[in-house]
Amino acid sequence: MAVNQEELCNAIVELVTATHGKKNLKPMDVTKAMIEQFGEDNVDKSMCKKALRSLMDSGRCTYKYAGGSYVTLPEN
Repeated sequence: MAVNQEELCNAIVELVTATHGKKNLKPMDVTKAMIEQFGEDNVDKSMCKKALRSLMDSGRCTYKYAGGSYVTLPEN
């Protein structure tokens, strides 16, 4: 059963929140973690890319640039 966009977005935010301040996650790290969590049959790279774009557009997550792109929570 494929995972819906909302569920995937919430899982990504959970992951980023759990690692915030401890580890910088690249977009590919997030994608690999979601595929591992939900399984290859339920989530693919394009779904993760769309979910990340949705999170960036909504402001729930942002990109941080420090020698590469990282997914992080917006600064308050």
